[in-house]
Amino acid sequence: MTDPVPADGQPPAPTPQPAAAGTAAQEAPEAPPVTLWDRMRADPQYAPEHLALEAVRRLGPEAAQWARRARAEQPDASAEDLAEQAARRFVNRARLSGAVSGAAGLPGAVIDVGVLAWTQARMVLHIAAAYGVDPLHSDRATDLLVLQRVHKVAESARLALGVAAGRERAGALFGMGGQGHLGRAMLRLGVRLAQMAGVRAAKRVFAKVVPGAAIILGTWANSSATTDLAERSRALYRGRAVPDPRR
Repeated sequence: MTDPVPADGQPPAPTPQPAAAGTAAQEAPEAPPVTLWDRMRADPQYAPEHLALEAVRRLGPEAAQWARRARAEQPDASAEDLAEQAARRFVNRARLSGAVSGAAGLPGAVIDVGVLAWTQARMVLHIAAAYGVDPLHSDRATDLLVLQRVHKVAESARLALGVAAGRERAGALFGMGGQGHLGRAMLRLGVRLAQMAGVRAAKRVFAKVVPGAAIILGTWANSSATTDLAERSRALYRGRAVPDPRR
């Protein structure tokens, strides 16, 4: 469980975790890095794109390492077996991803749904790696946005990623200013992340947020959305599977 969030809505620094998946320390959901939160809060319109880009950078190597280790430890396991293991692990984590921030109201709701979206991105990259598809390739960011139904087609996802990457570079050079009132920016960020995570009625959920009221995403909604995403991911990468050289 991450540390409580201060009243200004600044997300806490995530607890460092080992790179490989499947260890006991990693079974709890992990929050996105603070630098990513900063970019998403400053540019909420492109929050899903920023998350997808950062996920490939940070989580792609972890997924590749997991796949190599899993194949070495389970020489008889097929790609389907490994994909099933990854899906099961991260669906279980998704069930735990509500209310991880310890914060009430809008900041807590936004962070909880951000953790869910981050967990789902990690799952997709692990499933890709299970089928031998490179989880570090920039195309995985495009896949994430299409699989998570942020964009309907790959071309629009690529265009949006290009815009987000350009804004990221500009922010690094000149600094990203605030996007209006903090409450409105946080609400917009929460809705965009909820849409990415597959949480239905996102606008209605966040419209209910009032000072002092905790919003906790239900475990059923989290696991259902993540299970659906796992099925779409397996269907996509099964069709792109790289033959296992051991077979």
